[in-house]
Amino acid sequence: MNENAQFYTPSGSLAGSAAYAMQHGGRQAFYGGANDAVASGMAYLMGELEKTDPKIREPLTSVTWQRDIVARTGGGWVDFTSTFDMDYGTTGPNDQSIVGTGTTAIPVMQVNTNKNLFRVFTWMHAMQIPFVDQAKLQQIGRSLDDLLDKGIRLNYNKTLDQNVYQGMTKFGTTGLLNDANVVAASAANGAAGTATWITKTPDEILHDINDALVAAWAEAEYDMDGMPDHILIPPKQYAYLVSQKVSDAGNISILEYLMQNNIAKNQGVNIHIEPCRWCKAAGTGKTDRMMVYVNDEDKVNFDITVPITRAMTQPSVERGAYLTLYAAQIGQVKFNYYQPVRYIDGI
Repeated sequence: MNENAQFYTPSGSLAGSAAYAMQHGGRQAFYGGANDAVASGMAYLMGELEKTDPKIREPLTSVTWQRDIVARTGGGWVDFTSTFDMDYGTTGPNDQSIVGTGTTAIPVMQVNTNKNLFRVFTWMHAMQIPFVDQAKLQQIGRSLDDLLDKGIRLNYNKTLDQNVYQGMTKFGTTGLLNDANVVAASAANGAAGTATWITKTPDEILHDINDALVAAWAEAEYDMDGMPDHILIPPKQYAYLVSQKVSDAGNISILEYLMQNNIAKNQGVNIHIEPCRWCKAAGTGKTDRMMVYVNDEDKVNFDITVPITRAMTQPSVERGAYLTLYAAQIGQVKFNYYQPVRYIDGI
């Protein structure tokens, strides 16, 4: 065996030229001797020896509206949705309806109804698939239609997230976390002199939660249907509750302690404490906000009168592409009862 055998290493400049040629359909001209041919061939070979990861990674993001509110679907293409409220009243000198013998003043029941209108927004998005681009991707087993469809549906869900938590501010609607009709209060200061949970003891945090639950329950005249069962807090505070133990000697987190010892649990109602990024800086003065409410369709909901659908598809000769229209209709958040809802700011 010849110990002086030499192996050729392609020059970086020639390999770069070959790669450029591949990217531009082979339109780059090459001139040179036998060594140049070997160099360009090695560049193509290196491309063929690549191991390609077939997965296309999507952006990191999240939507949580499905967890925190009930969506009522159906109804067709409309401009508004409506609800009706009812109040009762008794006429007569005695609202307790206790009468004596021979009385002629018997109380009479009356009812008052109100109609509420809520806005519905039309959502649309177009998808354009160039014929040539689609044909190219099909040769490598990919679909441009699928890629764009995922992006459009993500945009739709992000719009729903915005609508549910903050509303469409430019159109004058509000969401779960910024309705002016909901009573908002500031969290009380703890022994450390501040209201933020990171400076409070587990008992002080429990006191904040119980105060909000009892206030909402009392406003609902202690109807158990008005006992809040859903609590939204910023992710930072949620992480603190999960990671911090009740005490050095304790073996449970503050979150578990709160779940087991709140007033709702005592009354047979299981609460859910959830992290919500929309709670951050949602309070008065850009403070962090906690929201307690009843997550029930009868108490709060919103309408999706027309779920997202591919309304129509047609070819466009001028653009050399297929055009698809996606459409949907979504309504604003509707609080049917404001009594069992509370905002607590400054946590």
